Amino acid sequence: MYIEDLKFSLWADFIEREYLDNEFKALIEKKIINGATSNPAIFKNAILTSNAYIAQLESLHELSPKEKYEAVAIYDIQKAADILRPLYEKGDDGFVSIEVDPYLCDDADATIAEGIRLYNAIGRENVMIKIPATEAGYVAMEALVAKGIAVNATLIFKREQALFCLDAFENGMKKAGKDVSTVISIFVSRVDRALDKILAENNIPTALTGIYNSARIYDAIERSALPSCRALFASTGVKGDSLPAHYYIEKLLAYNSVNTAPVETILAFDKDGKKEKALPIDPTLVTEHLAKLHEIGIDLDVVLDKLIADGLEAFKEAFGEILEAL
Repeated sequence: MYIEDLKFSLWADFIEREYLDNEFKALIEKKIINGATSNPAIFKNAILTSNAYIAQLESLHELSPKEKYEAVAIYDIQKAADILRPLYEKGDDGFVSIEVDPYLCDDADATIAEGIRLYNAIGRENVMIKIPATEAGYVAMEALVAKGIAVNATLIFKREQALFCLDAFENGMKKAGKDVSTVISIFVSRVDRALDKILAENNIPTALTGIYNSARIYDAIERSALPSCRALFASTGVKGDSLPAHYYIEKLLAYNSVNTAPVETILAFDKDGKKEKALPIDPTLVTEHLAKLHEIGIDLDVVLDKLIADGLEAFKEAFGEILEAL
């Protein structure tokens, strides 16, 4: 844990082969991070920009693009899982996440099959299979948890999504007959990037909607008291210089939670961020802020629904670009 008393963890939202052999290990040794996450965009940037993959890709020339991608991704996830294994064995997280093919987001059976296949191919207990929170995704989450596979539910923007995930996890654990580690990944900064321009034009405080929305979802997860399930705050990097780099980690520091962020964001928080609990937030502040949005004609549900759809498309686009390049 980054902060033991709060059961608060920091996970690096980054995977790249040379980084795993160097800085990743150093961050773990310094007790700054105790887990890692990945997504199609992260792997796209790593595979297409790093020289570390050239030799392996040359040896895979007879495989299909998706087979090449999986071979590379599985190798990296195995490497990260092995480095994190000592943390996992002593109960200090030690998880690394890999996402299923985002094009399967509306096909429950295909998502289940791919999740199981990836988990078995990686062959590490401390791997979380990341599944987008769609109708098909909830079915897949339950099925994987029922098999004892840890799950990272991703692309959460709405409280209702989190509640569906909690139901899926609870049902899955009943079938498994044991607790299974899960996280619910709440996306934060994208909400503010979608709204802050219009809020500023109307003299409404900015860089708060994502915080307040995430705080409401966190509260729902904590109230559920579902064993081995935690809120994970994602999309916590900032764009530009208008906010401190560690803003979203500091403002969402909460008991029994995880924050996954770019490495530079984590280092900024470790250096300068306040290490004080920031959640829960007074519900009155949240209600007043959301009322201001309503007054200027913003329907937050509509905004969040669009962000969910846009997020799925971004994952698909990144995945498609990897396959095309390979």
